[in-house]
Amino acid sequence: MSVHEYLSGASVEMQAYKSEPPQDAIAFSGTPRKHPYDDGKIILIVDPHDGESAIYEFRAADVVGAQDLPSPVNADGESYQIVRLWIRRKAVGIRYEPFEVDAPLRYMRESRGLKERILGPHRG
Repeated sequence: MSVHEYLSGASVEMQAYKSEPPQDAIAFSGTPRKHPYDDGKIILIVDPHDGESAIYEFRAADVVGAQDLPSPVNADGESYQIVRLWIRRKAVGIRYEPFEVDAPLRYMRESRGLKERILGPHRG
């Protein structure tokens, strides 16, 4: 499965929390997407402007809260959704980190060109 299939997946509608942030959870921020083949999971694409580039996978049942954050706008005037998700403490998540096969390996966090190829110019 290509990274582009993950990134082009449908957006996920989240139920926002109505009071204080959940106490027994850890916050992650990024762009949520439906998992490409498992309805019981979600994908969270970490905003590369935070200095970290990764794709997280969580079970939807482990999401205990959500909050919309300001949507960044790229140079072309396009915006994309950023949310803060609270994931239940002790839940198991998976971190995917694309890299370019070379000697030495080049990871997205180290290569702007690779980041733009995978996430697109507005996110890289």
